[in-house]
Amino acid sequence: MALVTVAPVVASYLAFYVWRPEQFKNYGELIAVTPLSGVPAAEPQAKPPFDSEPLKGHWVILMVDSGDCVGACKEKLWQMRQLRLTQGKDMDRVTRVWLVDDGATPASDLTKEYEGTLVVQAKGSPLMAKFPAGEGQRDHLFLVDPLGNLMMRFPKDADPSRIKKDLTHLLKVSRIG
Repeated sequence: MALVTVAPVVASYLAFYVWRPEQFKNYGELIAVTPLSGVPAAEPQAKPPFDSEPLKGHWVILMVDSGDCVGACKEKLWQMRQLRLTQGKDMDRVTRVWLVDDGATPASDLTKEYEGTLVVQAKGSPLMAKFPAGEGQRDHLFLVDPLGNLMMRFPKDADPSRIKKDLTHLLKVSRIG
């Protein structure tokens, strides 16, 4: 009789705290929510000046890298473009941002190839201090929510199909952006 009484309580405890269904696990690492809105993203003398208005109300896939983009940097640019395109009717809810952290100017053919990616000269800006320390900032793609909060980091050499799954899920359940 005691087993019949205790079994549902134990089962609910295990289901809530221990068992994690595969479909609800996210690939990206949830990081401490860091508000980015209101933080100057570019050095004051940046040309052109940075305008954060287009980012408001959008999910932002963001990368930090050199303006002399080679190798992994080009791969991340390609992934960001493809991740946005794979969202179909929701792709207008996603914006791409490349924070250039070394002051180098990206090649014009590269910016043409990845047209639609907002390039921001962020060397020395207060925004750069908002990213998690530790592993290199250049190794990751980041996700910013429509309220302007840095909230997720994807692993180095991330699997684009798994990032797509996370992004699709967030767009589906989000009532903002």
